[in-house]
Amino acid sequence: MASLAHPPRFSRIDRRPGGLTLTADDGAVAHILVLEPDIIRVAVLPAGEFVMAATWAIAAGADDVPESGRERLDVSGFSCPEFTLQETTETLVIVTARLKLTVRRLGLLCAWEMMSSDAWTLIAQDRPTQAYNFGWWDETVHHYLATAPGEKHFGLGERSGEIDRAGRRLRLRNIDAMGYSARTSDPLYKHIPFYITLQPASGAAFGIFYDTLSDCAFDFGCERDNYHGVYRGFTAPHGDLDYYVIAGPQVADVTRRFTWLTGRPAFTPRWSLGYSGSTMSYTDAPDAQAQMAGFLEGCETHDILCDSFHLSSGYTSIGDKRYVFNWNRDKFPDPKGFVRSFAERGVHLVANVKPCLLRDHPRFAEAKAAGFLICDPDGEPAWVQFWDEIGAYIDFTAPGAADWWRANITEALLDYGVGGIWNDNNEYEIWSATAPAAGFGRPWPAREAKPLQTLLMMRASRIAEIAHDPQMRPYQVSRSGAAGMQRYVQTWSGDNSTSWESLAYNIPMGLGLALSGVSNFGHDIGGFAGPAPDPDLLVRWVESGLLVPRFSIHSWNDDGTVNEPWMHPRATGPIAELIRWRYRLTPYLYHQLWRHHAAFAPILRPTFHDFPNDPKCLEPGFDFLVGPDILAAPVTLPDASDRVVYLPAGAVWRDFWDGARLEGGQTVRVAAPWGRPPLFVREGACIPLNIAEQHFAAPADDRAFVILAPPQGVAEGACFEDDGISIPDPNGRAPTHVTAQAEGEVLKVQVDGAVAPTLTLLLPADDTRQVTSHQGQLEAQPPWRQFRRILMTIT
Repeated sequence: MASLAHPPRFSRIDRRPGGLTLTADDGAVAHILVLEPDIIRVAVLPAGEFVMAATWAIAAGADDVPESGRERLDVSGFSCPEFTLQETTETLVIVTARLKLTVRRLGLLCAWEMMSSDAWTLIAQDRPTQAYNFGWWDETVHHYLATAPGEKHFGLGERSGEIDRAGRRLRLRNIDAMGYSARTSDPLYKHIPFYITLQPASGAAFGIFYDTLSDCAFDFGCERDNYHGVYRGFTAPHGDLDYYVIAGPQVADVTRRFTWLTGRPAFTPRWSLGYSGSTMSYTDAPDAQAQMAGFLEGCETHDILCDSFHLSSGYTSIGDKRYVFNWNRDKFPDPKGFVRSFAERGVHLVANVKPCLLRDHPRFAEAKAAGFLICDPDGEPAWVQFWDEIGAYIDFTAPGAADWWRANITEALLDYGVGGIWNDNNEYEIWSATAPAAGFGRPWPAREAKPLQTLLMMRASRIAEIAHDPQMRPYQVSRSGAAGMQRYVQTWSGDNSTSWESLAYNIPMGLGLALSGVSNFGHDIGGFAGPAPDPDLLVRWVESGLLVPRFSIHSWNDDGTVNEPWMHPRATGPIAELIRWRYRLTPYLYHQLWRHHAAFAPILRPTFHDFPNDPKCLEPGFDFLVGPDILAAPVTLPDASDRVVYLPAGAVWRDFWDGARLEGGQTVRVAAPWGRPPLFVREGACIPLNIAEQHFAAPADDRAFVILAPPQGVAEGACFEDDGISIPDPNGRAPTHVTAQAEGEVLKVQVDGAVAPTLTLLLPADDTRQVTSHQGQLEAQPPWRQFRRILMTIT
């Protein structure tokens, strides 16, 4: 065993598929795998072998991994490029086209350089003292890196506070954090041990992903120790030190590559982008089915467009407790008829399921006898607190457990016509030190891999949907999750509190998720826990959610009221119109969802993602980009009538509402009355819209493109078109692509890809240039909203 005085020396070097295995004189092992020119992996194993033999996070661009996981040293899916190796008695130097890793044999100290502008730039290095724990202190995992002044750190999934994590210490421990502070609370629901570092001097960005399922903590310069210099650290009580370094050079490069590394995002059905109603109050009421019918009546009365309803767990109740897979026939006398009544109005029901069986659950004994529950070594269930009772979690690593779950999902929900599964309360708060998980035949302490159970739950629910209707795209949503969860689900930021603070700080929380590979998310609009939102807060929250992928108004208000679009009469009209704008803008958002699935590009992104050369984009704030072309600046303060917005430099921006042309690189103050949240579109974009007149239960589609052509040059945009629900053809058709070439006083329009017989072209009212096309006839039409309108009939 090495000691602090004599750290291990890695004397032996062996080639292995994809890289090298280094062996120390004391038996410690390190694997260095060159997976891609921009990805190198380092696994440090003080005892010589992995504690956790499989991974469920690494998918290398694939749709999924095996249920039992992927072997840790499996390099399938990676290109494993050639690399050069320079060896001396003191160091190893590994070089690819993008990364250079210098390893000191004594102590395995690493220094990382990235190729940028034809030169190597130092991006990271282990701190020079005790960067790893080779059994010196305890059995826990440690990794420490030196930190430079001014470094910024982004990621770790959903975290509270500003998007830059520098100066903070944050814990990843999935927990049911109902009513959390979006500014200060920690930990929260998700487990994504990945972050991006941006260096101030060079502007270089790189990422580090720690492939662990253990609870863990990250320290970004909060801790100080005189003996070690300035450093940041990663610690975990269990598992392995197995980390991936991803080269930029830009933040955008890193986040796309990490998304690819952990798997292709699910392409959820188009209806998942529509308004989704939800509240606990309806299903908790004794007349739940009538309450739910009242929601449909409210949508019809106020003409609120709606695509889905998230059915809270009250439908499963017996007394005042929840029992997954049960239907309360007093509340819902006719479950199938109830589901059908929603489907007939075009509203998909997404039913809540929970992975914990209360001790008096009707099927508890069955699940326990079959070995499907997490139990102590003596066979007693590993009891956990769950809502107002104790229960035991389902062990998805046990033989047959996932099959049992899928069968119950099918019988109790899918056969009833339920359109999607809401995986909830799946944080797996297991604190027992002795209770084992079956581990697919290799048992381990259940508390050492809690996020895995969450992944396997959502995976099992998804497979049940696919088996039930193989032609239809499945829809899953999950509150908790881990790295790779984007392969299965849409998600949201959990049970937020009703406050202006939550409205504001949920924005950087979501952007942190997007930078961490999970871009199909949303927030509970109006706030979930606490007082009812006043009209101003509710309208502003709807505005903030206008272009966030998951658009759900959800609540459990202290006073028993329900967050509904019509809860405040003077706000109902503006909210109904905002929801109509949501549906008008859905083609653009759907295309971004497709790009997330097909090209691993984030849907929402902080402005510095697309404008890395503008330092003001790194300043704290609550603005964000939707795709590459729309800048949203939500109002996050009460009683506001305007909003100060910084427009990123390097682009010209058009005010979406009045067409005003504004140079980037300046701060502007814009009017922001209710119903008109500040939105700006990058000049040079063509934005797809649905301009059909739509009403509740009467969907329609009429494609248009807003063309924002520069004085000279090209504007272009695209829209992925399909039926929105079936499995996409892997050879799929190309998106509709519109190009407008500006030449003097003429705009020449070209349309490619799958198109309808007619297409509407919309231009700012002040753009009077002549529009021409060789592809069909163009006919001037009356203005549509704030736009000049031209109908293009394609021949």
